Amino acid sequence: MLGSIRKIGAICLMAFIFPFVVMAEEEMGRISEKPAVPDSILNNIFQFSPFYSKIVDEYKADLYIKGRVKVHKANRLVKYIPSMFRLEKGVDDYIIESVSDMHYRAPDIYNRKVKAMLSTFPRNRGQLTDLTDFLNMNIYSSSMMSDKLLSPLDKECSKYYTYLLDSVVVKDDARKYKIRIVPKFQGTQLVNGYVWVSDQVWSIREVCFEGKFDMIKFKLYNVMGEEGDEEFLPVRLNLDIDFRFMGNHLEMNADAFVKYNQVTFNPGGGRRKSQKKHSHDLTEFYKLSFDSTKVVTDRDAFNKLRPVPLKADEYALYQYMFTRKNYSGWLVEDSSRQEEKKGSVFWGQLGDMLISSYSVNLAGIGSVKCSPLINPVMLDYSHSRGVSYRQKFKYNHLLADERLLRITPQIGFNFKDKELFVKGSLDFLYWPEKMGTFEVNAGNGNRLYSSVVLDKLKALPDSTFSFDDVELDYFKDIYLNLFHSIEPVNGLKLKAGVSVHWRRLADKSHMRLKEFLEQAGGGPLHNLDIRSAYNSFAPRLRVEWTPGMYYYMNGRRKMNVGSSMPTFILDYERGLKGIFGSRDEHERWEFDVQQKIKLNRIRTLGYRAGFGLFTKTDNIYFVDFANFSRSSLPEGWNDEIGGTFQLLDRRWYNSSRQYWRGNVSYESPFILLRPLNRWLGMIQHERLYGGILFMPHLNPYLEVGYGIGTHVFDAGIFVNAMNGEFDTVGFKFTFELFND
Repeated sequence: MLGSIRKIGAICLMAFIFPFVVMAEEEMGRISEKPAVPDSILNNIFQFSPFYSKIVDEYKADLYIKGRVKVHKANRLVKYIPSMFRLEKGVDDYIIESVSDMHYRAPDIYNRKVKAMLSTFPRNRGQLTDLTDFLNMNIYSSSMMSDKLLSPLDKECSKYYTYLLDSVVVKDDARKYKIRIVPKFQGTQLVNGYVWVSDQVWSIREVCFEGKFDMIKFKLYNVMGEEGDEEFLPVRLNLDIDFRFMGNHLEMNADAFVKYNQVTFNPGGGRRKSQKKHSHDLTEFYKLSFDSTKVVTDRDAFNKLRPVPLKADEYALYQYMFTRKNYSGWLVEDSSRQEEKKGSVFWGQLGDMLISSYSVNLAGIGSVKCSPLINPVMLDYSHSRGVSYRQKFKYNHLLADERLLRITPQIGFNFKDKELFVKGSLDFLYWPEKMGTFEVNAGNGNRLYSSVVLDKLKALPDSTFSFDDVELDYFKDIYLNLFHSIEPVNGLKLKAGVSVHWRRLADKSHMRLKEFLEQAGGGPLHNLDIRSAYNSFAPRLRVEWTPGMYYYMNGRRKMNVGSSMPTFILDYERGLKGIFGSRDEHERWEFDVQQKIKLNRIRTLGYRAGFGLFTKTDNIYFVDFANFSRSSLPEGWNDEIGGTFQLLDRRWYNSSRQYWRGNVSYESPFILLRPLNRWLGMIQHERLYGGILFMPHLNPYLEVGYGIGTHVFDAGIFVNAMNGEFDTVGFKFTFELFND
């Protein structure tokens, strides 16, 4: 009987595998039709590509883009996709044009200022996809399209590709090779296509890549300039995009023409050192974005800027649009049709509120931006928190001299604890040049333990105390924070203020504690001198320093770009008696260093290390370690997932007076699933996590995890151990669909 089952299982397994084997053989058969590229040619390409990737130090150019969008199938859901063009009912063919100034500075600063735009879309906003990523592609770099694609011209990435010699052209004693590029397996980071390469200086002359990323398939054709200043830069680009999502099907074709006005080379192949005294100020390279010139949208004015004439069918699209506008201007609708239109508008606006972010402009006051009411990105599941939901609203008011007022209320619900969380913040940016800001935030926070309660329970005679026997994480917390922050010098941020907490023991926790104490022989609750309310008032100072911070000035407003150095943080808090009912004192110190390092080939390494301790505790001990704080509201996957402990029970660190911690995370396109990516091509990133924590009762706490990221969701699995013994396994899952 067992032998029969094994045979049946083997047959089923072969039946499952056989189609994939046949497909693989057919694909290999097609590949083998062309000879492999000789190693001598590949070695020359791999040798020169790193040099050419850095040879252009800076350029300025005029950019003209003409795009055509055809709607094959669209349902009501398409208008709720963030940044999507607003489509017109009954119209399935659109055209859009733009003229821009481009400014590039090595290694990766691209700045584009749109000067003119003309379109047949109902509103000149939205996009099918961000063309900037395709336009800013450095084909010689190890990764392309804003670190989304692994370049087949990089030696390390060549292990993911097969190279076939398609043809050879000889002209004027020079050879050009057409090399076909085939990925060895499926993956959103890999491309399929060909390149034309010259054997004189081994530069790329033409590129044609096909790939799939997020919800689009793309085909990119790039023509490089002739010998001279434009030899290593694209002068013409053609892009075909096929977008399919939940019954929607749109196609886009875009042509781009680049005219270079200034090209500065770095013959040494490395980055030039800035001659400016303030080398971290990048304002001059972003200044195009702050040109006050209005964008040209007039048809006649745009005709004078267009470098190439329109085709007859493209011109007809504009004529059709003007006909529709003129017709709608004198058309008088009957009352029934007007009522129907009003109803349609109402339900359409309601749909926008449910699924899409929406803004309400208040004339003379500001604007209110609300997040979608129904949006999967706001749903989150984690082992410790369960399922939670968040809704966020934003109010922004730009004042004179570029001062800014922001009001951000949030509301969320945790289904595991069946608790509603409310949070509100007000920020007033009064000094834009120095990021001077007054901050006020308040809400109900995480429920906590009091270690004084735990210590007294453990001290009971013949105590059989266990966390699982009594639930004491029900001290409700209401907080108010008042802070002032400023950046007096570049990279140095100072934040000072006060934190006020009102903590109350929840009724059900009070009853459970009484029952537990009576069963344990400890007497009633009042005999243990445990208060049901604890208030605290604590001035706080936070110093944050990031050396080598790059920035630019947006008018009067300073905008930090990032740094290649780590960030150092010192956080100090001192609790005082007699203010707002506070009866206790405490003193807290924390130090933290963290950094995310972008590696070549779409890889990222992050680390975090630090320690914290309480140097003074008076009767009360609620741990509010800043570097252990976890929001009760759901957060996105990239919000410190690699720098937190996903499975750590807060009951442990809420009874600790000190800690030492270290965390590391690593993200790469291919780690464990590369052999399976022929069938798991939707996976964009894989992630590895590790963390270690030392504190009383946990020596050590260890946690490791593995996660995947796609354009729809992120998921991870985590395993932990305490005091050298395995503890539990947990999961985290976050939807990111419609994330804008």
